[in-house]
Amino acid sequence: MNFSIEITIKTDLLNLPKIKDVYITMLPGHDYKDVVKKASELVKAGFNPVPHFPARSIKDKSDLKDYVLKCKDEGVNQALVIGGSTQPIGDFHCSLQLLETGLFDGFKIGIAGHPDGSPDISDKDLEKAMIDKKPFADYIVTQWLLDSDSITKFISKQSLPVHVGITGPLNITSLLKFANIVGAKNSLNFLKSNVTKAVDLLKPRDPNDIIQKLKESTENFHIYTFGGLKETNKWLMENNYA
Repeated sequence: MNFSIEITIKTDLLNLPKIKDVYITMLPGHDYKDVVKKASELVKAGFNPVPHFPARSIKDKSDLKDYVLKCKDEGVNQALVIGGSTQPIGDFHCSLQLLETGLFDGFKIGIAGHPDGSPDISDKDLEKAMIDKKPFADYIVTQWLLDSDSITKFISKQSLPVHVGITGPLNITSLLKFANIVGAKNSLNFLKSNVTKAVDLLKPRDPNDIIQKLKESTENFHIYTFGGLKETNKWLMENNYA
């Protein structure tokens, strides 16, 4: 089983589990130079940093080139290229535009997959975007999911390896909150249909459930901790995943 984990530029590296691939989010309003700094810290600590390149949070080709070159200078050789926030701050409005610049030559490239759909784009447009991006990509990282049926169906249609997004142990109320935020409609419906007791709202959901259901389809899982790094660390160690 292969795991990767996602952090922010503010995450203390002392709290990281022994997972090699560490993705660094670039949230709206953040400076890409801070992402590069965190990537440099990760390289020095023996991790493989995977910075996010969110198209709509990058001003123009000049900034993109600078971001890529700075990452290369720090020993980065992998990137997740995504659309990012809903409002573009500059010239780019989709991840395909970044990929078409040719600036990522030599990088291992991940692109986003949305088996549960997206609140910002139609399913038809999502499918077209995936087809257009695949020639530039090495693998797909999905949004976090709970409904194994939707991800199994998604994986069966792909020609690239799929890294399935999961959460660390979170209670149902927290999962409902994040499902609403990211627009994970199938997972949201799955959660609502499985909340049958009040105690379920407080009991952390074990990620092993979806891992076991999907182990025949993929060996790659990408962990979104949503701030619960301590709980995620404990779960990884208890299951000998890290």
